[in-house]
Amino acid sequence: MEKKGLIIAVDGYSSTGKSTVSKILAARLGYTYIDTGAMYRMVTYRAISEGMLSVDGVDDKRLKEELQRIVFGFKYNREKNRYESYLNGVYVEDAIRRMDVSDSVSLIAAIPYVREVLVRKQREMAEEGGVVMDGRDIGSVVFPHAEVKFFMTAAPEIRAQRRYKELVEKGEKVTYEEVEENVRKRDYIDENREVSPLRRTPDAIVIDNGKMSIEEEVSEMLKVIKSKYEGRD
Repeated sequence: MEKKGLIIAVDGYSSTGKSTVSKILAARLGYTYIDTGAMYRMVTYRAISEGMLSVDGVDDKRLKEELQRIVFGFKYNREKNRYESYLNGVYVEDAIRRMDVSDSVSLIAAIPYVREVLVRKQREMAEEGGVVMDGRDIGSVVFPHAEVKFFMTAAPEIRAQRRYKELVEKGEKVTYEEVEENVRKRDYIDENREVSPLRRTPDAIVIDNGKMSIEEEVSEMLKVIKSKYEGRD
């Protein structure tokens, strides 16, 4: 199978703006964008809304069955200039960004059978290349041989402030302290889970965007991607 382009992996911590820059990169390159973080959020949202997740834990039997039926979709909304998430054909972009989903997504993402199913689906979606895919383990597990790998980071306080501002603008009733606690909790879970922990691979380019504008980030990343294109000639 002839590849349509590079596989670009964008990994890193929560609230580093991975999705934002990945969408811009995909648009400028004419690539397909795949939001793996949204895929885990969709599973989490489904588990919460269908009562599969409670204080007693996860209903593994029902969740395993549900995973076989879930269809993930991403559509570009030209009016809002953004990609939006669809679960079984239903719009869920706003619902999967709620705090209750954020509080549980790292727990769901740490479940081995959930990761196994989603990693398989992600590989199928990107097998022809020409994709920008962001998440936690794209360069380390999903596509260890990706031609371009980035690892996004920023101080927890900066990431929490960004996330807090985003939630408040959406009308969520949250405090900065709650958001910062959520960011730090997700960092700990992501770094210490047994399956596919968050790790920077040696060949990943680190982007610390704590003091960078989005355009500065995109410009820096496009320079790296251009060098990889030239290296293929």
